[in-house]
Amino acid sequence: MKNFVLISPNFPETYWQFARALRNVGFRVLGVGDQPYVELKQELKDSLHEYYRCNNLDNFNEEKEAVGYFERKYGHIDFLESNNEYWLRKDAKLRDLFSIDTGLREHELDTYQRKSLMKERFQRAGVKVAPFILVSDKESLVKFAEENGFPLFVKPDIGVGAEESFKLSNMQELDDFFAKKQENCQYICERFVSGDIVTFDGIADINSEVIFMASLECPPSISDILHEGSEMFYYSNPFIPESFEKIGRATVKAFELKNRCFHIEFFRVNKKIPGFVDVGDIVGLEVNIRTPGGYTPDMHNYANSVNMYQLYANTVADFNPHPICEPKFYCATASRRDNATYFYSDDEVLRTFEKNICGNGRYPKVLAGVMGDKFFMAKFTNLKDVELFKEYVSRKNVPSENRSGSSMFNKEGNSGDNICDTHIDGA
Repeated sequence: MKNFVLISPNFPETYWQFARALRNVGFRVLGVGDQPYVELKQELKDSLHEYYRCNNLDNFNEEKEAVGYFERKYGHIDFLESNNEYWLRKDAKLRDLFSIDTGLREHELDTYQRKSLMKERFQRAGVKVAPFILVSDKESLVKFAEENGFPLFVKPDIGVGAEESFKLSNMQELDDFFAKKQENCQYICERFVSGDIVTFDGIADINSEVIFMASLECPPSISDILHEGSEMFYYSNPFIPESFEKIGRATVKAFELKNRCFHIEFFRVNKKIPGFVDVGDIVGLEVNIRTPGGYTPDMHNYANSVNMYQLYANTVADFNPHPICEPKFYCATASRRDNATYFYSDDEVLRTFEKNICGNGRYPKVLAGVMGDKFFMAKFTNLKDVELFKEYVSRKNVPSENRSGSSMFNKEGNSGDNICDTHIDGA
């Protein structure tokens, strides 16, 4: 029996399904985490052969001791993975230490974590990328601004999220960036591209062939959400245009992704830059060699009528993993903030969309800054109802005297009768 070590199998909460899926295909599944065993979901307990609890999972020596214990007890570790951005480098260090050759080693990670190095791989796939410079000193950045014009976008060369990102629209904002940037952080500055984020997500096999693909449409940028404190909204779109599928598959090949989940971000340009991009062009943003964050794998499952967790397990176990993905839906997630007051209560959302709701709950605190405090996930057969769901969940409170009557939306999305006590398309 082959040994598969799962790092932090309890986070995010739904990732216990990786353990179950791997056990289903015959792996001995061994968990390493810092949550007390008694607090683990029963489904995770039932899926693990053994669990090693570290006091602090950030302490590499404790992780090393955990994997060493499993190796002594069960023999060579065949696979080790977390599918979580936070642990990718430690995953690689552990593979180095225990000679696990079924995943990326530490010396290979820079290509997959440094945005500056991703550029060459995107170009190898025939994908446009924004002109960039690694920020070293103010003088070189000023020269870059003079050559490319404002606005510019600055972010850490390694990292996810948008906590340390800056949009620079003029020289004053460039000066402000240098006044507050972290001294020990390597930043990359790019020409600003206006567009919505669209992703190519999925699973690649040992030959870098895509055996499952999905896509996210993300109208508000993560940077805007974080800086403005607005709500998160995005949806899984199972209907991937052939032209975009070709770009996605070429990118997976160029990055040589093997036996991995992936989450690749692109801009779909909505503002022309003469001599560079036209409206509708696809520009490469970054590659993430793990599942999309939060509960997004579950969204892809609902949208494609498939089980990504099991497909991943089938892939690494070298089964025939090619899925039949029917029927297809749009699966959307809309979030709310605790510090905002909304026109409709949570119960009204659940009642109105009861035929569509796939899940709801609260995001972990570590995700709440970007994602929001609570979420509603629902699937639909058409985009008109997706937009209606978004507007319904995110509508802020108005004076009580305006709430009765017909100020909300009807099923067609126009002003009209209140749609409470009705469902939408029943997906």
